[in-house]
This record gives sequence, C-alpha cells and structure tokens, in this order.
Amino acid sequence: MESSTRVKILVALVVMMTSLAGVAQTEKLDLPDMGASADAILSRAEEEEYAKALVRQMRAYEVIVEDPMISAYFEDMGYRLASHSDRPDKAFTFVVIKQDVVNAFAAPGGVIALYTGLILAADDENEVAGVLAHEIAHVTQQHLYRALENQQAMTIPIALAMLAIALAGGGDGEAISGALMSGQAAAAQAAINYTRQNEYEADRIGISTLSRAGFDPAGMPEFFEKMGRISRSAGQATPEFLRTHPVTVSRIAEAQNRAANMPTPEHSGGLDFYLVQARMRVMQEKTPDTALEWFEHRKGRADVSEAELEAIDYGRAIALQYKGEYDQARRLLNNLEERNPHLAYQLQLAELDLDAGLDAAAIDRLGGLYHSFPGNNVISLHYAEALLKPNDPEQAETAAAILRQQIRTHSDDPRLYELYARSANISGDQVRAKEAIAENYYLRGGVHEAAMQLQELARQEDLDYYQRSRITARINELRLELAEMGMEETED
Repeated sequence: MESSTRVKILVALVVMMTSLAGVAQTEKLDLPDMGASADAILSRAEEEEYAKALVRQMRAYEVIVEDPMISAYFEDMGYRLASHSDRPDKAFTFVVIKQDVVNAFAAPGGVIALYTGLILAADDENEVAGVLAHEIAHVTQQHLYRALENQQAMTIPIALAMLAIALAGGGDGEAISGALMSGQAAAAQAAINYTRQNEYEADRIGISTLSRAGFDPAGMPEFFEKMGRISRSAGQATPEFLRTHPVTVSRIAEAQNRAANMPTPEHSGGLDFYLVQARMRVMQEKTPDTALEWFEHRKGRADVSEAELEAIDYGRAIALQYKGEYDQARRLLNNLEERNPHLAYQLQLAELDLDAGLDAAAIDRLGGLYHSFPGNNVISLHYAEALLKPNDPEQAETAAAILRQQIRTHSDDPRLYELYARSANISGDQVRAKEAIAENYYLRGGVHEAAMQLQELARQEDLDYYQRSRITARINELRLELAEMGMEETED
C-alpha cells in the first residue's frame, strides 16, 4: 500500500473513531486495550502521524486531563518505563482520560491512556506503573500486528477500521456486529480475542520492565487482585479493566510468581503519586465539599501512610481554595511547605496568590522557581500565566520568551500556544497571536478552524515577506491534511 494512501486511511480512521465515540462529551469514553502496535504495517513516521492525529481528536472531545502537574507526572512515569522496555527507541505518547472508569488502553502509534478512575482506585504508584508497563508491553510486542496476521482474509485497511470501531465501541462483540456486516464483525471479534490471548505475554514483559525501571514488580498482580475483589463484591459492577483485560486466577498466580523472583527496590517513591492523586480527587469530585468529605473519611482510616496523610492535607488545601476559603488553604500549605519544601506546595501557593489577587507575590514566587528550574514545563506554564495576569506589555514579552523556549521542546502542547497567543496579543504582536491561536485550534482537533484562521490572517496587506511566507507554508500543510481527511478545501 502506498504511503499516502495509508496515511489517508489512518487519518480517516481517527475521524471515524472519534465520531463513533462522540458520546464521550457526555458519557464515558470506553476505549479498550487492543494490544496495539502497527510498526510492522506502518513506517515509524506514519505511526507517529497516527498517534498525533489520535491525540488531537481526543482533545477535540475534551477527554484528556490537561492539568500540567498531573500530565507531567504520568508522562514521566511512562517514559521511565518505556526507556527500560524491550524497545527503548519506540515513540510513545501518554495521556490521562478524565473519566471515572477503571481502565487503560494502548492504541496504534504507541498512544497509551490511563483513566482517572483507575488512578484513583490505585493504592500506590507501583500499581499504576504495573498497568502502564502492561500496556507498553502490548505495544513493544507488536500484538496488534500478530492479531492481524491471523486474519488473512482481512486487508490492512479493513483490519484497522475494525480496530477503530472496537476502540470507539468498547470492544464488545455485539456492539461491533451492530455496526458492521456479520462477516466483518466476526473477524473483528476474533482479532480482539486473539489480542486478549497476549495478556499473559504483556504481564511477563511488563513485570520485567517494572523491575528494571525501579518499581516494585508486585504492583501489577496486586492491582489485578484488587480488581478481582471489586468484581466479587456484592452490588458492585465489574470494573471496565476486567472486561477489556480478562484476569484469571492462573494469570494472577503466574504474575505473582514472576514478581516474587524479581528484585524489590530499596526505596519506592510514594508522596509524588499521592499528591497527584489528591489533586485529581478534587478535580473528579462534583464539588469541593464532597472532596473535603472524602479526605476527612480517608484520613480517619488506620491504614493510611504518612505520605498519604501529607497528600490529604494538600488535597484539602486545593478544595478550600476552590471554595474561596483562602486563609484556611494558605495555613495548610504553609504548614506543609515548612515541613517539606515540595515543588507542588510552592506551585499551589502561587496559584492561591493569583486567585486571591496577589499577582506580584505569585510572580515573585514563580520567578524564583523558574530560575531554579528553567526547563521545567509545569513551572514555565504557571510562570507565564502569572506574568500575563496584570496585562502588562513588558511582562507579556517576558512570558512570550519563556513560552517560545518551551514550544521548541513541547510543540504538541496546546496550552503553550494558548498562553503564547495571549502574550503576543498583550505585547502588540497580533500576527504571532493569530498564528498561535491557529496552532491551538489544530492541536485540539480543529484542523479546518486553524486553516480558516490563517487564511484570514493571510489577507492582511501589512504582512512582511517572512510573515507571509511562514503563514502560506502552514496553510498549505493544513490544506494537504484536510484533503487527506476527505474534507473540503478551504477558500483562498
């Protein structure tokens, strides 16, 4: 199959997948584990293009958690595991989906997603790392391709289309058969079942990866056991994770035996995970008050560790800040920072200052952190946002310089372009502002909107040669992508 044809198919599949999963805006997005790697079918460049297109469309449906601290933590965990996998050279993209569903999935191009429900259900970071290692193994072991090899009657485009529908529909055979002709549905279900036979292999490879990366390998079977206990509890529905990752007694036993023969790390981290988990808890609860109630209940349990108790106070501070009770929130954060000058507490104090209208204090605090950690994307985002709060052109130029530096290394982060657009607008560079708006549209799945934004900009008569050349080149790139998606070309 020609490369251009394959790319068109991939882009079209992304569009199809997200259209089928459109209920995600109001309901859960059930994307199951498919053991997905297509590197035997696609070139590395095509895989990466597919991954980027998939993430853009997921952003279009606003299902990805975009909190900088949360996304950075799980990206770091994912890359740490991937670097110790059997394919450290493989490209991965790690995202968190904001749905209260206990599940995770791997998709073509090395896209791996965790649901917030799974993260909140975990007792420690080793359990989440175990799930990530399992999904990474699905990708590195080429389980999708191995499934497709067993579907000789299926062409690659049809097989990938089956995958897209399965990803959107939750992997249920009946759901798929309702969308496809019976023969195709049977083939799709056979492929899904085949990938599930690879769960044992993903466990074996994943446990080795866990150990090499310095996590406790027991985290994987412990999480499996927990899911089994939940499913056996009276009145509780089977976790989605078990529907998409069937776990048997023998599979748990094998994982336990393998983990027992692996070295256990002397020091296993915990606080950072609990801080992220507490932050996510506040975001996931319906109101700050329900979050506070949950923290109070959790604090009273006998099995809570010191690290988790510290994180509970951090979560309480965030919830109080959301309620507008700034003094109480500040007391909690100051107490935490005095005992442990953790970056999370300092960033939260800066957020608190901004909410309370203390812009200068926030800028001062974040400026100090930025100069101590100049390449940190989380700090850079917070610092730039603080600098923009007063709407001062000089401070906006400083923010723009910070954001340009981060864009060089995080060019797929729409939050950077959103802030850069604001900074350019305040400092008077309307051309750069409109270009940044277009890139923000693009990274959030709005390819057509991005093209229209730039075409409007290109009509300005006051553009210099370099501005016009840069804008025209980007318009042509977007037109090509729109054509591959089968969408109408934009107007000149």
